[in-house]
Amino acid sequence: MKWTCPYCQTAQVVVPSQRSLKTSLVGIENLSEGRVGFSIESIGCANSDCSRLTVFVALRRVHPSYSPDRLDFDSCYQEWNFLPEGSAKPQPNYIPAPLLEDYAEACRIRTLSPKASATLSRRCLQGMIRDFCGISKSTLLQEITELRKRVDEGDAPKGVNSEAVDAIDQVRGIGNIGAHMEKDINLIIPVDADEAQVLIQLIEMLFEEWYVARNSRQQRLARIASVSDEKKAAIANARAGQNALAPPTVNPPEESTE
Repeated sequence: MKWTCPYCQTAQVVVPSQRSLKTSLVGIENLSEGRVGFSIESIGCANSDCSRLTVFVALRRVHPSYSPDRLDFDSCYQEWNFLPEGSAKPQPNYIPAPLLEDYAEACRIRTLSPKASATLSRRCLQGMIRDFCGISKSTLLQEITELRKRVDEGDAPKGVNSEAVDAIDQVRGIGNIGAHMEKDINLIIPVDADEAQVLIQLIEMLFEEWYVARNSRQQRLARIASVSDEKKAAIANARAGQNALAPPTVNPPEESTE
């Protein structure tokens, strides 16, 4: 079983000694959900620098042909990330804390309240436009319009392109479902957990393409500048050493005028 640890993002093959799967039948008959049971899957990270526990809990429909010795599940009714709570991936601390908080909370409530998760994703993306792109206006629509203009004029920050702007604009529309009620309050537009996850994945992509890429670029340029300064200092020291070893200059005797 291939698996990536949600804490340290280490990809690994899970061996039996690192995984436990427990099942339990809910012993109540004649439920509208049918016969259901719980499955609890626990995985320990094989990375010795992490070694943290991940736990998934799911309420599943039991297959009609189950037996007490073998609890076969038919389909999933509801599932939870028990540990860690939510599916937020570790992010570098140079990303502003308010953005990380909105992102983590959007991940945490994705299955519990997809509409609220979409709204938080919308707010997180608006915060990224204001922080990374330096655009702050009355509405997100106005900010996206200004960002699109700067992209078209070639005046946007590195890593910001028209595809990203289009995606953010689409998130604005989805996030509005949770942020603003329709005029007809009986009109319900659902957002499911998978759709909320798509918005979360956009945030993760822009974290990588905007903040991580900018930090990596700054580090590479700083390293180049450091190497250049080191070489300049080495050349200056070498020249100073040569001058110290050179014999003193002897002025020729002056010619007699007599």
